[in-house]
Amino acid sequence: MRAMRLLGTHWRIAAMNELQYRANFFVQLLHSGLSLVTGLIAIWLVFQYTPSLGGWSQPELLIVMGIHIIVGAVLRSFIEPNMRRLMDDVELGTFDYVMTKPVDPQILASIRELRVWHLVDFVLGGLVLGYGMIQLSTTTSALDVVAFGATLLAGVLMVYCVWIMITSTAFRVVRSQEVLNLFEGFYQTGRWPVTIYPVWLRGTLTFVIPLAFAITVPAEALSDRLSAATVVLAMSFAVVIVVVSRAVWRMNLKHYSGASA
Repeated sequence: MRAMRLLGTHWRIAAMNELQYRANFFVQLLHSGLSLVTGLIAIWLVFQYTPSLGGWSQPELLIVMGIHIIVGAVLRSFIEPNMRRLMDDVELGTFDYVMTKPVDPQILASIRELRVWHLVDFVLGGLVLGYGMIQLSTTTSALDVVAFGATLLAGVLMVYCVWIMITSTAFRVVRSQEVLNLFEGFYQTGRWPVTIYPVWLRGTLTFVIPLAFAITVPAEALSDRLSAATVVLAMSFAVVIVVVSRAVWRMNLKHYSGASA
């Protein structure tokens, strides 16, 4: 309960700060709209020349695209702003503020920022996802929906863990911006199912930058093509990466010298 109250307090303050600049809403809406149109045109062009892409139909690719937009909304609304603030705090020495609070530093560092206007992507992603579901020729069962929800949550958790591991290297090397920018570039590949990529890239997008678990696997659940083995693998890998990311965080945190250094 204490953690939830803390989360609510920080998000309320962050939302109030964001709402002071309401023009940003229209800027974000324009940016999201252009990205959506570009993605839809790309899918339309693909299916002018082939009935399927790597075994995926047009409605299934719309589902992938919708999930990609939704996960991107989580990334840009919650994860990325907190990680970039963490790097700035480490560089300026103001992370001392976090260290002196009676809360786990990782938790506090992960919940302080919220970019309200990026939440518009949740709506756009949901619309694309819903349209893709309507166009599907297969029936989605309640079990498929449960598997979708579970794998989506696990996938988002994995993405967060990768970000926290990358960002925590700032305690050692101060700046990790370039690595995070590289991650952002890789994220765009998640707009398409990872199964269409070469084996080496597929492996990278599954176990190094787990976009397969965050986007493709939930899409497979809604498309009635997800196996029980994949669900078990996703959940198991989520547990492993949480444990590893926590260990990496603690190890890197020991190198923080504070503002007095």
